[in-house]
Amino acid sequence: MLDLAENAPAGGLNAAALRAKVDELNARYRHHSATAVMQGALKEAGNIALVSSFGAESVVLLHMAAVADRSTPILFIDTEMLFTETLVYQTEVSERLGLTNVRIIRAGDIAARDPDGTLHRSDPDACCTLRKTEPLNKALAPFDGWITGRKRFQSGKRAALDFFEVEDGTGRIKINPLAHWAPEDVRAYMDENRLPRHPLVAQGYPSIGCAPCTSPVAEGEDPRAGRWRDQNKDECGIHFVNGKMVRIGANT
Repeated sequence: MLDLAENAPAGGLNAAALRAKVDELNARYRHHSATAVMQGALKEAGNIALVSSFGAESVVLLHMAAVADRSTPILFIDTEMLFTETLVYQTEVSERLGLTNVRIIRAGDIAARDPDGTLHRSDPDACCTLRKTEPLNKALAPFDGWITGRKRFQSGKRAALDFFEVEDGTGRIKINPLAHWAPEDVRAYMDENRLPRHPLVAQGYPSIGCAPCTSPVAEGEDPRAGRWRDQNKDECGIHFVNGKMVRIGANT
C-alpha cells in the first residue's frame, strides 16, 4: 500500500473530444450491467481510479474492481479521525479481495492547520476541506477519471444519472457503475457474493464517516441522520462542480 501526499497533474482530452468519448461510452453501455460498466471503464476510459471510503456499501464496487483487475488504483482517504473499525475493515477487505494497489491518502499539513484536532467542532466544513477534499484533489490529479458509488435514487438531481459523465472543470471522466441500482440491489449483491459488512452497520451506523461527526441512527430515522447530527450539514461523497470540489450525498 502506498501513502501519498500529492501527485503530479495529468493530461487529458480537449473538451469536445472528452464529451464525444463519454457520449460514445454511454451509448455502448446503456443496457449493460454494473459489472460490465466497471470492466469497460477500466479498459476504455483511460487511467482510472476507484475512490472508496470503505464504508457501509463500499465493498460492492471494491469487489467489482477486484474481479475486473486487482491492480486497479483504490484511493482511500485516511482523515486521521476515522473509526478504528473502518481502518481494520479497510485492511481486511483489501486482503480478502486481493487488492494490490490501495493508496492511503493523508493530508500533509494537519499539524499546522488543526494542531489540537478540534477544527471539526468550530468549522466542520474547513475540517472536511483539510482532511478530505484537498488530499483527494491532489491524489486524483494524475488520473483521467474516477469511479464513484452514486445512484439515481439518492436524489432528484440524479434521476437521469448516466454511467459516464464529464466532470465539470477538471477534464476527467466520472464513472457511476451503480447508477441504476436500488438499495435492495446493493444488499442482494453483498449477499450473493458473501461480502463482509462494515462492523458498525450492525451497531446502528448505516452511513459511516469520521468518528467525531458520526452517531448511531435510531429506527425510523433517515439513514444519514447520524452524519453531522444537529448541524446544517449533510455531506459525504466528494465531487467536482465547475472545477471546485464539493461534498454531496453519495456513498463511494
